[in-house]
Amino acid sequence: MMRRVYNFGAGPAILPVPVLQQASQGVLEIGSSGMSILEISHRSKEYEAIHFGTAERLLRVLGLDADDYDVLFLGGGASLQFAMLPMNFLNGGVADYVHTGEWSGKAMKEARHFGSVNVAASSEEGNFSFIPKDLKLTPGAKYLHITTNNTIEGTEWPELPACTVPLVADASSDILARKLDYSRFTLLYAGAQKNLGPAGVTLVVVRKSFVQEAASDLPAMLSYRVHAKAGSLYNTPPVVAIYIVGLVLAWIEEQGGVGALEAVNRQKAQAVYEALDEFPDVYEPTVKAKEDRSIMNVTFRLRDTSREQEFLQGAADRQMVGLKGHRSVGGFRASMYNAFPLEGALALADYLREFARKGK
Repeated sequence: MMRRVYNFGAGPAILPVPVLQQASQGVLEIGSSGMSILEISHRSKEYEAIHFGTAERLLRVLGLDADDYDVLFLGGGASLQFAMLPMNFLNGGVADYVHTGEWSGKAMKEARHFGSVNVAASSEEGNFSFIPKDLKLTPGAKYLHITTNNTIEGTEWPELPACTVPLVADASSDILARKLDYSRFTLLYAGAQKNLGPAGVTLVVVRKSFVQEAASDLPAMLSYRVHAKAGSLYNTPPVVAIYIVGLVLAWIEEQGGVGALEAVNRQKAQAVYEALDEFPDVYEPTVKAKEDRSIMNVTFRLRDTSREQEFLQGAADRQMVGLKGHRSVGGFRASMYNAFPLEGALALADYLREFARKGK
């Protein structure tokens, strides 16, 4: 019998139990190959079916056409994409970035190695507690970059910004969590370890026409052109991580797709936010603008910081782990990605009320 706690960790994060069960079988033997997924060649027909099947399924779930988009399976996390994106496309030009938190800041820092960064808008003066809506865009910019969901700060773009240049996004923490017109993106990238699978693979979804605009004189492993041409098999890909991403995507389809997941995700977030807002003398949600609140990462503080350890211990006693806030900001963070169960969110809401009343 599996023991399962309520894992509020920000990533690597919770995976669906059926996926864990399937993956455990694949570790023993994949298909009828006589080999583990840990052992199988990335050039084998068994793995190629997994590899290309996962790419096809991702585009289907995103609602994108395989004739228009490539799917790349890369390493290095979103952090490598912070540099790889401008390395391929900036070429001394200007790109617009919207600064909404720590990760966008790191993306901008890397981009400055390859060209100019125009900060089209920033919420830094407000401690990144909101999503800026008034963007000052650069005519002819190479692209506009946003971070769709900010895991540390607890904000999320309620709507995608309008722009006439390629829209690029770090969608690591809310990809497939809500219905979006993904065709609005020219390129999006996401580390898998929050909503898509385990750590070890980063997905890049990019318009084929945009790939053709990428620099052609880069080291092979840093070239979108090279990886796209090779179908992400230029080198040995992260086989096991890709396999599990495929299982997660199949699970998403079994749940009814992104729309069905979004409905539950909003229920989970609403339950926790309502409990926090009910006791303003005890809790301080870090995002005041409700329309900008993340449905993935609920961030908050205690008014009485001396009770923080008491709060965490009480949570642990109730089998709730991973609630401590990011080390850069402190406080608390409840990450509730696609695989996180609704009953866990309701249990946290109950605990928040219990803890608040206990302190009175």
